[in-house]
Amino acid sequence: MSADWAAVARAINQRLTELGLSQRELIARSHVSKAIVAEIQHNTVARRRSARTLEALSLALEWHPDHLAAVLSGHRPPEPGEPVPRYEDDVPGRLAVIEHQLREITNRLGEMGAISARLDEINANVATVIGHVSPKHKRPGN
Repeated sequence: MSADWAAVARAINQRLTELGLSQRELIARSHVSKAIVAEIQHNTVARRRSARTLEALSLALEWHPDHLAAVLSGHRPPEPGEPVPRYEDDVPGRLAVIEHQLREITNRLGEMGAISARLDEINANVATVIGHVSPKHKRPGN
């Protein structure tokens, strides 16, 4: 997949709006030159950029360090704190990703268990109410 600099520009501009930041504040936070920030933000020059530049901008925008690199390559951006393998054969990095995903699954299953318990409680309460109401509303002859 080719580099999608337009998507990077959209992501940066949307995030600046979300955070209420100006271009000047982004430059100050990221320590990236005004010319490079403007080129990336407005997608005026599509050329290869340093991974450090995208990382600095991502961090300045309060994202995961690999956020803009993922947007550029058309992948799902990682969440802050989410581990990311650094290279293709990065076994420890891949294991960290798997462990992170398992923790996420475990947390979601725990939330689903709590919801299920609450639904069981509601069903029991509804059954009790129906049990109290039903005998009083029987028609004669039934």
